[in-house]
Amino acid sequence: MRRKRRKRKMLRNIVIVLSLIGLLVIGGVTWYISDKLTEVFTDDEQLERGDKSALRQEGVSPSKDNFSVLLLGDDARPGESGARTDAILVATFNKDEHSIYLTSIPRDMRVEIVGKSELDKINHAYAFGGIDMAINTVEQFLDIPIDYYSVINFNGLVEIVDALGGIDVDVQLDFREKTPSGEYVQFQKGTQHLNGDAALAYSRMRKHPEGGGDRGRGQRQQQVIEAMINKAGGFTTITKFDEILDSIGDNIRTNLSFPNLISLQGYAKSLSQIEMIQLQGDDARIDNIYYMIPYEDNVYEVQDMLKRHLGLAVQSADDSNELTSDDFSN
Repeated sequence: MRRKRRKRKMLRNIVIVLSLIGLLVIGGVTWYISDKLTEVFTDDEQLERGDKSALRQEGVSPSKDNFSVLLLGDDARPGESGARTDAILVATFNKDEHSIYLTSIPRDMRVEIVGKSELDKINHAYAFGGIDMAINTVEQFLDIPIDYYSVINFNGLVEIVDALGGIDVDVQLDFREKTPSGEYVQFQKGTQHLNGDAALAYSRMRKHPEGGGDRGRGQRQQQVIEAMINKAGGFTTITKFDEILDSIGDNIRTNLSFPNLISLQGYAKSLSQIEMIQLQGDDARIDNIYYMIPYEDNVYEVQDMLKRHLGLAVQSADDSNELTSDDFSN
């Protein structure tokens, strides 16, 4: 009974959703996976706003509409609440092209926190007001509706990568980084096989002088997500399915349902061709606190790209009520 209750609580992140699409398509074991996922997937993680963004006239369905998913990685330790989000990404899906864009927002980017009416680091929104404030803040910043969300605790990332048997990542520079278990891993330029601890250390590193700071960190997080998708997409050992799903446990929350998963099969071929987008900005210190001040032109450019990808109307910067230069510098 305890195992069944635990499975009913198991919620999953969009990375696993996308990965499992590959499992559905490859392996010829659709019915087994379908039965298994029916036990795991529930839709009890609803938002205060309901099931539709205020930026939508009508609700969307992944089976017939373009849609978006906010992906958050929180750094909460066991027993902690109100954690900040170390990873903030937005995945958008276009039904006609069957294409996927993955946009990374640096955690230190200075934006207006919706509900607080103040400028702060975007990763504080989740700590201040949970998933609802985080979604509202990202919606205002990017000026697009956020239709779904997934939050993964970094402990879950370690378990999932290990359940997959590790991932292969193209390391861009040599560096040494401490893992959550306290050991150090030496990363060397070139393709390197990483276990869960090493993958988390790789995605968190940002202090190396050549590591690109917050921007580089976002790029490494995108690499880890892509590597997980690629590994799971080619993963055909049925004896490991239970372990992968069990590894999700209480580490992942989402409002994606099992029918949502099934409807995403059309995107399976796009998993190896995800378009990666990185928001840009200037480093700054305000009241002795580090921020990244977003480039206004870059924000408008990314907003337009995502709106077009979602099939939404695109306004010019001059005609819109979006962020102004004052919003970025105050």
